Amino acid sequence: MERLSLFSSPLFLGFDHFERLIDSLSKAQEDSYPPYNIEQIGERGFRITLALAGFKRENIQISLEDNQLSIRGRQESDPNAVYMYRGIATRQFARTFVLADGMEVKSAEFDNGLLHLNLVRIKSDGNVRTIEITSKESQQLEDISSVER
Repeated sequence: MERLSLFSSPLFLGFDHFERLIDSLSKAQEDSYPPYNIEQIGERGFRITLALAGFKRENIQISLEDNQLSIRGRQESDPNAVYMYRGIATRQFARTFVLADGMEVKSAEFDNGLLHLNLVRIKSDGNVRTIEITSKESQQLEDISSVER
C-alpha cells in the first residue's frame, strides 16, 4: 500500500527532501539517549545541551550537513576491567537535529559531561528577486536543459 504524502502535491515541487527528513527524524526520536535540553538565549540565540556523562571530548563527533546537525559519540570500555555487576553500559549514540534555514552553529563546548552547542539565527534581509520574462520559448527550454547537466 502506497503512503499518501502532503509533499506529493504538485504545489510542493522540489520539496521531496523534506519528506525524507521527516521520516529520518521520526525514526531518530524513538531513542531518548542521550537526554538534551534546548534553551533560547536572547532574541536570536539557542543552546542545545546534551548530557554525556562518561564520554571524553575526543570520542564525540559533531557534523553539519545541509541543515542536519548530527552528534555522535562512542565510549570505550576498559578491556582489563572485571565487573561484579555492570549497571553502567558503554554505548554509542547518534542524535540528529534539523536546523531551520538561517541557523548557524557558532561554537561547541564540552564541560563536566555536558556538551553545549551554541546556535544563532542569522537575520535575513528578505531577498527578493525579479524574474525576467522572455518571448522566445526555445531560449527558455535551452536554459532549463543547461541547468540539468
